[in-house]
Amino acid sequence: MPSTTPLDFPYLAELNEAQRAAVTYNDGPALVIAGAGSGKTRVLVYKLLYLLDCGYHPMGLMALTFTNKAAREMRQRISERAGSVARQIRMGTFHSVFLSILRLHASLLGYTPTFSVYNTNDSRSCIKAIVKRLGLDDKVYKPNLIHSRISSAKNRLLTPDAYASYGELVKYDAKSGLPRIAEIYRLYWDELRQSNAMDFDDLLLQINILFRQHPEVLKEWQERIDYLLIDEYQDTNFAQYMVAKQLMQEKGAIFVVGDDAQSIYSFRGANLDNILNFEKTFPSTKVFKLERNYRSTQTIVSAAGSIIAHNEYQIPKQVFSEEAVGEPIQVHEALSGDLEALWAGEEIQLLHQRQGASYEDIALLYRTNAQSRTLEQVFRRLSIPFRIYGGRSFFDHKEIMDVVAYFRTLVNEQDDEALLRIINYPKRSIGDTTVQRVRAASVRHAVSIIHVLRDPQGYEVEVNKATAAKLQAFAALLDELRAYNQESEDLYDVAERIIRDTGILADLKSDTSIEGKARLENLQELLSGIEEYIESCLEVDTKPSLASYVAEVALLTDQDTQGEGEEAVTLMTIHASKGLEFPHVFILGLEEDLFPSSMSNTGRELEEERRLFYVALTRAEKTCRVSYARERFRNGHMEFSRPSRFLRELPEDLVHFVSSHGFSEVPSWRRGGTRGKVSEQLPEDFSSVPSFLPKEKPARRVLIQRRGDEPEVKHSAIGDLRIGTRILHKRFGEGEVMELEGEGDNAKALVAFDTGDTKKLLLRFAQLQILD
Repeated sequence: MPSTTPLDFPYLAELNEAQRAAVTYNDGPALVIAGAGSGKTRVLVYKLLYLLDCGYHPMGLMALTFTNKAAREMRQRISERAGSVARQIRMGTFHSVFLSILRLHASLLGYTPTFSVYNTNDSRSCIKAIVKRLGLDDKVYKPNLIHSRISSAKNRLLTPDAYASYGELVKYDAKSGLPRIAEIYRLYWDELRQSNAMDFDDLLLQINILFRQHPEVLKEWQERIDYLLIDEYQDTNFAQYMVAKQLMQEKGAIFVVGDDAQSIYSFRGANLDNILNFEKTFPSTKVFKLERNYRSTQTIVSAAGSIIAHNEYQIPKQVFSEEAVGEPIQVHEALSGDLEALWAGEEIQLLHQRQGASYEDIALLYRTNAQSRTLEQVFRRLSIPFRIYGGRSFFDHKEIMDVVAYFRTLVNEQDDEALLRIINYPKRSIGDTTVQRVRAASVRHAVSIIHVLRDPQGYEVEVNKATAAKLQAFAALLDELRAYNQESEDLYDVAERIIRDTGILADLKSDTSIEGKARLENLQELLSGIEEYIESCLEVDTKPSLASYVAEVALLTDQDTQGEGEEAVTLMTIHASKGLEFPHVFILGLEEDLFPSSMSNTGRELEEERRLFYVALTRAEKTCRVSYARERFRNGHMEFSRPSRFLRELPEDLVHFVSSHGFSEVPSWRRGGTRGKVSEQLPEDFSSVPSFLPKEKPARRVLIQRRGDEPEVKHSAIGDLRIGTRILHKRFGEGEVMELEGEGDNAKALVAFDTGDTKKLLLRFAQLQILD
């Protein structure tokens, strides 16, 4: 360890006083509470630079993050300052760094160094097969649910034996109608072992087992790691906390950065107490608070601070901004969820067309994925380009998962889940019954499936000679490709040959549909990605291999696989928005039982919902618009809503309240509002408000009052509307009136819209605007 500690380096002048104090403290454990927009990444990067300048060897530094994107950004910024030495730092996600350690000591745990890493789909497929083998109802023992329960157990460091002996869990499972989860967990554990595979949760569990069962290995890594740095510490779970504790409790050379106010992932196992009790785990801890927000206006920072102040479980801090005061937060009341989406669309058009804001600068945040439906519909009508952030990953497309499954099988021939995915793709006349018999023989003889395929008769698989020949031919194909992979020095050539020789390329080329062409383009994109991977390996003097590429693919997160597209408004859940920032942010659906969620409206669960609102507010740089609806279509029918309690916690002097009811000839962005205390303007329950709808707009329950089977009376004019009149409809755009019919509340207009659509509209709801 270094014996001297330099106190002055040029880059330290780029930090504010609080940041500099944290970076230059090397005398023990450090907890850095980094408020939103306070320069957290800069502090981590400069801390690593400072440690290097203090004489720490780069191989003795371990920096753990939650995404590959964050690790890449940090490494790049260190490289710009320190050059190639950045490559030697043990930096990456918890899973990737732990994976590298586990591969070094795999034999101690009963694995080979080339063990596979199962993704979520692999795990659920394996669990589904176990449920079927046990004769259980997969509608009760749902693979997704069972996988979630097993994942939770592993993150709490519970092995199958520990799970089965945990009385409360066993009772809970029985009460939930799932008494055999412990048995499924045991069989799943055994199948992973037999397949020489770990799942994502095993990477956290097994390193804890390694350190516990092999104290000499723990001691080795305690000596190898001189300093441990952890990003987003508030998101750590019990398994991650235990690794940090085992490595550094005695040495105390630990530097963690996080924000308790942004702890929003308890459903993934994140434990807020890890950061709240950090000083108890490391008693000599020095706490640093980064309280200056460099991202948002003073208004947004003050509002967010007022919200989070209502939480009991927190580390107190006074976050402030020296940016402009900024616009007040607009709180908008919409009549319905549809009109809330329409308001958002109009506001976006105003920002884009009149204020020059790029679509890329605008984000709409919501509590649940289901809320995006109305937004998507309205935005398509208004021709507003948008993208769903956190949507389907490139690596989740079937054709890509199929190719990667071949890759995995060649790297690890014991990877049964990968093999089962491709055993009959492209089709080679190996049916489900045959596959079940092969798998049963594998279980019966306790061997991997590839062994059964090589000698189906020797393993007593009940198939005819023709089918046996097909199984052996498939095994021979894999063995041939595996040998080619081991001999070849060209990863791209290996990948190309796998795609060609397996028949995947021919299969996709035979599909000339638009979808088939898209799949073929995805395949080409995969090869392009492999080419880029090869180049990146060569840049850091690492030999590219199929095994290392498969490991990288397995470790990708949803955030890492987000692609760059054309300019568009971003739609996402608030959970997905963490770590991002936008000049203009909309937060929709601030209603009780939606936000906060009906499942999290008391105790510590409510406090996490409030932290979620805090995160949403602090994504905004310049403006923030918040909305709620008086009624929303939920649970199959329209329901009255109550404004969220969080709205009442916004400071009265930071809010501009706007109430609108349905469509208006005056655009919503021109309508005035009431500046003042939100809590005095929000009714507790709209269902009890007599003037729920404006008088000129009847309730929706009676849409059409029919008069038997009599034909409707035709008209040449109704009021100011005449046949041939050009009109504007808020949803469908401009059009021309073709017919008018009906009387009173049943009066209707047939309109031919410029989009090509023809609609018959009930005039009392249509609110048509005459253009000429």
